[in-house]
Amino acid sequence: MMIETLKKQHWPEFETILCGEMTDRERLGLPDYYVTDRLTGRTHALYNELRLLKNDELLDIVQGRDLPLEARLVAGNLLALIGDPRIETTNPAMIDIPGGAVVIGLEDSAVDDVLARFGKLGLDGAWIRKECPQHEVRLQDYRIGKFPITNQEYRDFLVDTDYREIPTSWLFRRFPIERANHPVYTLSAEACDAYAQWLSAQTGRRFRLPTESEWEFAAAGPERREFPWGDEFNEDLANTCETGLFDTSPVGIFHGGESYFSVYDMAGNVEEYVADNYQPYPGGPVIDDHLSQIHGAYRIARGGSFARFRDLARTRRRHGHNPRSVTYAMGFRLAESI
Repeated sequence: MMIETLKKQHWPEFETILCGEMTDRERLGLPDYYVTDRLTGRTHALYNELRLLKNDELLDIVQGRDLPLEARLVAGNLLALIGDPRIETTNPAMIDIPGGAVVIGLEDSAVDDVLARFGKLGLDGAWIRKECPQHEVRLQDYRIGKFPITNQEYRDFLVDTDYREIPTSWLFRRFPIERANHPVYTLSAEACDAYAQWLSAQTGRRFRLPTESEWEFAAAGPERREFPWGDEFNEDLANTCETGLFDTSPVGIFHGGESYFSVYDMAGNVEEYVADNYQPYPGGPVIDDHLSQIHGAYRIARGGSFARFRDLARTRRRHGHNPRSVTYAMGFRLAESI
């Protein structure tokens, strides 16, 4: 079986071009001509192999931690077409997160180390200093979405409300049924808030976007991990540029990449708006970077995406939407007050 063969294969390293002023395509590590990414060439035959499987058989593959990513990707995409039982719009999968005193942010003394480790990605030191200083925050118990909100869930919201903001990633404003269980993206923060308010009214529960501190604690856990799974980046555990997919993926297929609390897709797939606008951490400097120069006040986003490099996948990284680039995939996940 092809799945067994894939288990034995070693994926080659994904090389990127990182120098000077670059186009978005160059920043994604792509030449000016079409190339097959490291995953697509290995999925075509898998579609033929898996397309006749039943819903529960596909789900077993999606949830198979010992199966290769290609198989989980293909099975997840097939589930998008026939219905993914993991996605329930009015009863989203939520993870309980304990409250208490938690540590958020980065020590000032660690900025140079971060720049040294990720410097080839063209980071500005101000972007990292935005994470300083490390400080303590007291959180109440809360819940956070196991997965980011999907296209299917956002479609249900649009159908029920006639809300006018259709994601620009939906080509010709058409619902992408083939990506029903992929995270929705290219939304404004206001649309994300409106979705949470609608779902709260539908269910009688208190859904909202997570605060920055809630998001970071759910991603980093009490161990203060650099990435949700640990302190070393691994391109096979999150959907970032380094993975080479260059597209969204079905939620929850990157096993091993979930956080301490078993929350998925917090390091890649799509970037996630939180509830807070940017402001400096207590005792920290005001960072007047390109985002504040573009927006003035702006909503913070967390996590990386399929279109950004590994530096944005760090659990402490604070960023936001840059409208001057086409490679910002802005989505969201829910939190719930309890």
